[in-house]
Amino acid sequence: MPLLSAGIGRKRLDAETLNVMVWVAGLPQPAAVVYEAGLTGFVLARALDKAGVRCVVAAPSKMERPDQDGQAGCARAKLLQLEEMPAVRAPTLAEEAARDLVRGRDDVRRDLARVRNRVSELLLRQGRVWRGGSGRTCIHHA
Repeated sequence: MPLLSAGIGRKRLDAETLNVMVWVAGLPQPAAVVYEAGLTGFVLARALDKAGVRCVVAAPSKMERPDQDGQAGCARAKLLQLEEMPAVRAPTLAEEAARDLVRGRDDVRRDLARVRNRVSELLLRQGRVWRGGSGRTCIHHA
């Protein structure tokens, strides 16, 4: 759950875009938001941009890790205010969709290789050794 900070206080929210949008709408305007790029993608950045709220998606690999005393949000707010937040560009919907497709295809390819290896190892443990040439042919699969 992201911890959101503002000059008026702090609030812990879930990752639901609508909940974040409602909270940001209640802040004194103009408001600005920063969050770390991660698994949630860029839906929040696009929604905030559409609503006219400045949003910076921070590059986690380029950020210093503050002490674990709950001050990370304040430190990021200061960096945002000073225009020193290391940011990444939010990809377009088409770019993000292409990236998801490539990642998904790669995941499936790796999963298939793991399963093939497991089956081969199981067969080897059972004493079934293929001696008919390549192991990736129709004859082998049959």
